[in-house]
Amino acid sequence: MDFTTGQIVFAVLFFLTFVVIIFFSYRKDLKLHRKYYKGTLYILIGFLMFIGLLFVIKSFLKS
Repeated sequence: MDFTTGQIVFAVLFFLTFVVIIFFSYRKDLKLHRKYYKGTLYILIGFLMFIGLLFVIKSFLKS
């Protein structure tokens, strides 16, 4: 499936606009994020470690 030039231009402009809007929205709410979402980095690290542990267990059980 080939994309037309118009579709590619639209996709690029849409992506860039989306990223800019998300960036400015995040910057606007940065003080609220720091206040209400303290410690979420540790939750993310724990979640990623859990997913990694599942892959390790799967690889051991596979062989």
